Amino acid sequence: MGDSITVDGTDEDLALSKSEFLSRQEVIRRRLRRVKQLSRLYKAHYWSLMEELKRKHKEYYWMYGKSPFKEDEKKDGENKDENSNSGLGFQLKCQTSDCKEKAMALTRFCHKHILKDSNQTLYRGCGYPVKSGQICKKPILRSINPPHCPAHAQAAEKHLARALKRAGLNVSCPSKLAPKLHVVVAEYVRQIQTKRREAQGKCVSKIKIEEKE
Repeated sequence: MGDSITVDGTDEDLALSKSEFLSRQEVIRRRLRRVKQLSRLYKAHYWSLMEELKRKHKEYYWMYGKSPFKEDEKKDGENKDENSNSGLGFQLKCQTSDCKEKAMALTRFCHKHILKDSNQTLYRGCGYPVKSGQICKKPILRSINPPHCPAHAQAAEKHLARALKRAGLNVSCPSKLAPKLHVVVAEYVRQIQTKRREAQGKCVSKIKIEEKE
C-alpha cells in the first residue's frame, strides 16, 4: 500500500463539487463508493498486517522457541546454551536442574518451571485441589478464571454438572448454560452442610469410643 491514495470517482466528485445542491441519489451513490473503497483498504491493510505477523512469529519461534536441530547432537554448544545471551536478555536453557527445555523469552525458566521466577507476573499456579490435600500448581495465565489448568477445568465442569443434576437440573454441557445463582448457591450450601454433618458424626463416634474405654 502506497502513501498516497487515489479516491475512486474523483472526476465525478469534481463535477458534483460545482453543483450548489445534490440529490439524495447522488449523495448516497458517492458515500457508497467511498465506503466500498474504504472497506477494500481496510482489508488490504489487515492482510498486510497478517503477513507481517507471520514473519515476526517465524523469527520469534526460531530465536526463542524450538530449533529444528537436536540439542543433544550439539555437544560443542552445551556451554553456550548454559550461558546467558546478554544481547537478548534471556537464558537459552531452563535454569532448573535436570531440565533440558529452552527458557521462555525474557526469563531464565521454561513454561513448566516459570513459577520459579519471582519477577514474572503473567502466570500463576492452578488452584485445583488434588489428592492428599495438595494443589495442582501447574502454570496458567493469571487472566484464566477460575484458575484451573485445561485438565482440571474439564474436571471442574464435570463436578458442576453432577451438582446441577443433584439440584434437579439435567445439564449435558454446563459450559453452555448459565444456571440461576440461587440454585448453585443452594447446592454449595447443601454440600457444606453434608460435610459438616459427616465431621460431627466422626467426632461423636470418637467420643463414644473414648467413653467405653
